[in-house]
Amino acid sequence: MTWGMREALIALIALIALYMLFVVLRMRHLRRQPVSSSQQEPAPAMTAGQQDAGGLASSAGETAAEPEADQDAAPLHLAEEVLRSGVEQELAQLRDEVDAVRGELAALRADMQHELASLRACQTVSPIYGDAMQLAVSGYDAAAIAERCGIARAEADLVVALAKSQER
Repeated sequence: MTWGMREALIALIALIALYMLFVVLRMRHLRRQPVSSSQQEPAPAMTAGQQDAGGLASSAGETAAEPEADQDAAPLHLAEEVLRSGVEQELAQLRDEVDAVRGELAALRADMQHELASLRACQTVSPIYGDAMQLAVSGYDAAAIAERCGIARAEADLVVALAKSQER
């Protein structure tokens, strides 16, 4: 009988499947083995009454079960710590992002209030004095407004007083 490529491939797959089955069974066997005595924690001290009442037999069963529970609890505890630290990092990052957004929002709010004040000043003043009113809202003094807009100093004083009264 001659073996072709197809049969060789099927045999190779079967060998790999058997090896995987062997590894899984070995892992189960290792998981069931009790921890060596150097890794075990000392059993809690028993009172004389517990030892007399047959506590020796039950304590032997408990010490055999404890290492398995400890082995399962350690990875779970480690996984919980990793998860908790990841969540804490994400929370800190989200808090930083929220703080940055709040700062941007506060800056935008201040800009919008400034623009709103400027628009209100322009709407309540005659179009002739619109530029003078914008300069007054921006914080220019009466002399600078009179010079830039070509109006009298007294008119510039009135525009500055009007801008200050609207800010309140």
